[in-house]
Amino acid sequence: MRAFDSFDAKAFEPAIGWARKHERKISALSLAGGFAFDSWAFGSIDHAMTQAAFIIYLLVAGITIAVLHVLESRPDGRKPSDQTRTILIAITQFALGCLLSGFCVFYIRSASITSSWPFLLAMAAIFIANEYMHRYHARLVFSALLFFFAIYSYAILLVPLVMSRVGRVPFLISGAVAVVIFFVFMQALAQLGHERYRGARRQVLAGMVLITIFLNAAYFLRVLPPLPLVLTDAGIYHQVKRVGADFQAAEEDEPPEWQALFGTRAIMHIQKGAKLYLYSAIFAPHGLNTRIAHDWQWLQPGKGWVSQQRISFPIEGGREDGYRYFTLKTAPRPGQWQVNILTGDGRSVGRVRFAVEEQAVPPATTLKVLK
Repeated sequence: MRAFDSFDAKAFEPAIGWARKHERKISALSLAGGFAFDSWAFGSIDHAMTQAAFIIYLLVAGITIAVLHVLESRPDGRKPSDQTRTILIAITQFALGCLLSGFCVFYIRSASITSSWPFLLAMAAIFIANEYMHRYHARLVFSALLFFFAIYSYAILLVPLVMSRVGRVPFLISGAVAVVIFFVFMQALAQLGHERYRGARRQVLAGMVLITIFLNAAYFLRVLPPLPLVLTDAGIYHQVKRVGADFQAAEEDEPPEWQALFGTRAIMHIQKGAKLYLYSAIFAPHGLNTRIAHDWQWLQPGKGWVSQQRISFPIEGGREDGYRYFTLKTAPRPGQWQVNILTGDGRSVGRVRFAVEEQAVPPATTLKVLK
């Protein structure tokens, strides 16, 4: 740590002072800008550059937490200067912020908002807290628990890629991997500064247990997004057929733009006994094979959503725009409908809602090539 002893932070004092004065504005801008940049920059979850970025951010966060822990473990006369502490905290905060922002991007891509919003809200709250609670990063408990959450979140992304499968077993292995890595990290901190570690270990352990419970509850309550699967396209049509390498669909003429703007559900006008088709395209990484289900549900008055048919089918990973498949429903009764697109363990990949009305003549449709 001699480099930090001889480090001359005076040259950075004006910049540090200005940053402290405008910390809230800077945090708000970096929050929005960083998330927008990550949304644009991050490619597919299985790209090598995406994985390299996550690993680098984890290493930077872990190293800066360890360095600050060593410096803060020194006797009072040899504590780090405010400038050194500020720089190390800023690096830690930046690395964790990049990690959390990246996780938010992929969790949002994979999520069905209607079913996963509690988890997404919690993830967003943790992301924002990291940006605004600068002074708490000096505390071992806060930074260590954020680091554990980052390790766990990354393991949830990584393990299904390595195992080429999704479900309970990969999720539970993700948790075990995260706990082992974090335990090794905390043991290293104990060796680097035992007294400070001993004062924080019970709080870290309690927080670690709570984070583990939160993530497992999110999974088994089916509000954790089904990573690494992503719904890239879905829609309800009067006909879907495969023509060569393409899928073509007969799409009912769209409602006026002002109705679509306010979220009006599609109204499918059908003749008695006609069919409707649900098309979906789901991205999965190369080598990952799993099963997906289309659960057709009708809103029965007084009883709520009642499943009318559930069709399960296998998908194969590797196609950038997603694995394409369609199911159909013959003679759907008039009323409100939804088709839940689910994983084998019942987590929601997406949902398509629409209404059905019968009429005497065929509806006007337009031919559409699906991606």
